Amino acid sequence: MEPITEKGLQEAIDEMGIQDITTATIRQICALTASLENKYKENFIHLEIGNPGIMAEKTGIEAEKKALDSGVANKYPDIGGIPAIKNAGSEFVKAFLDLDIPPKCIVPTVGSMQACYTLMTILKQRIPEKDTVLFFDPGFPAQHHQAKMLGLKMRQFDIYDYRGEKMRDKLEELLSDGKVTAMIYSNPNNPSWSNLTEEELKIVGEMASKYDAIVLEDLAYMGMDFRKDFSKPFEPPFIPSVGKYTENYILLISASKIFSYAGQRIAVVCMSPEVYNRKYPNLVSFYEMPNFGESYIYGVLYTASSGVTHSAQYAMAEMMDKAAKGELPFIQHTKEYGIRAGRMKEIFNENGFHIVYEKDGAEDISDGFFFTVGYKDLSSEKLQRELLKYGVSSISLPSTGSTRDGVRVCVSMMNSDDLFNKLRASLKAFRHDHQ
Repeated sequence: MEPITEKGLQEAIDEMGIQDITTATIRQICALTASLENKYKENFIHLEIGNPGIMAEKTGIEAEKKALDSGVANKYPDIGGIPAIKNAGSEFVKAFLDLDIPPKCIVPTVGSMQACYTLMTILKQRIPEKDTVLFFDPGFPAQHHQAKMLGLKMRQFDIYDYRGEKMRDKLEELLSDGKVTAMIYSNPNNPSWSNLTEEELKIVGEMASKYDAIVLEDLAYMGMDFRKDFSKPFEPPFIPSVGKYTENYILLISASKIFSYAGQRIAVVCMSPEVYNRKYPNLVSFYEMPNFGESYIYGVLYTASSGVTHSAQYAMAEMMDKAAKGELPFIQHTKEYGIRAGRMKEIFNENGFHIVYEKDGAEDISDGFFFTVGYKDLSSEKLQRELLKYGVSSISLPSTGSTRDGVRVCVSMMNSDDLFNKLRASLKAFRHDHQ
């Protein structure tokens, strides 16, 4: 395609009412790209949104069909989750993370987006003076917006600057006044695809216990650090988790990426029994009950959605059950993303781009669902805008809380040789014009 002019791009941005492209939401960028595609009659390369790029697991689809045929559609599900999903969730966590979480502490939510939003709601309420959330950045932009909407105070730090033992001193600095109620990160990380090491998880766990900060560990891409084989249930190596180092943790496990089941909006919140059973006098004023887990289920989730789609719970339960039995090799299926990432990195590198977050300590990051790129000394805004002119849509690193210049690349939609050829041609033209 012929590059879009600066005037043409700015007109489209103005029409969408976007004030700052570097802080625009993912959905805003998708809408902007759709507008440009319509105007210029050209399909773009979509690197901005993390739609699954492989088919949903048939195990879930068949289980959901069976549940619908059995008549669950006219019945409200139990807000705390049907027995099947609670039992399967407990077994799944033991199989792949080697953590003991009782079924009662497994709670389904309408995706991890709802999980994070509703958990931040109750975490703000549990102790009045704890009114702050600490984000390990870069991170998922929507979670920052959720905290803002809830009126939570935010603290942030770019983990790239504080790897290894340096993280301890930074967390001491950020947690020592006792105001942080929760720490949030994804592992593997969205957008950088870095992974916290066992040393770092131990540090996070120790700090969480020392300062009573509950860790929200977002495992949206669970097991997708393909440098190790985490695919065998109940056998080491197990997927690393902060749950090994503190009782103050809540895991978010979504079906969207690991089972490619994004359209049905289903996840499970997995609380340590210590978090679930802890009592807070302040919760009585909100929910007339002091117990954290019960207040979350019967107070927060009840008002948020009155439960999760009945049939989707059966799908999630069946997929987790089959995975724990070794009958659904979901990690083997998601390895396709690592293959795509390797191909895409080659194309970016041969056209003068560099990986922004390139290391986990001394080790190169894994090839997976995301990676980050920069180009020479271009700012994040300039790079994002210039790539759009060449038909490549992405989100900027500042929107993720990063302190570095660059954009996030999502590999999921790159599902054909034609798209790889189109990306290569677009970046070749970009490089030619930006020598």
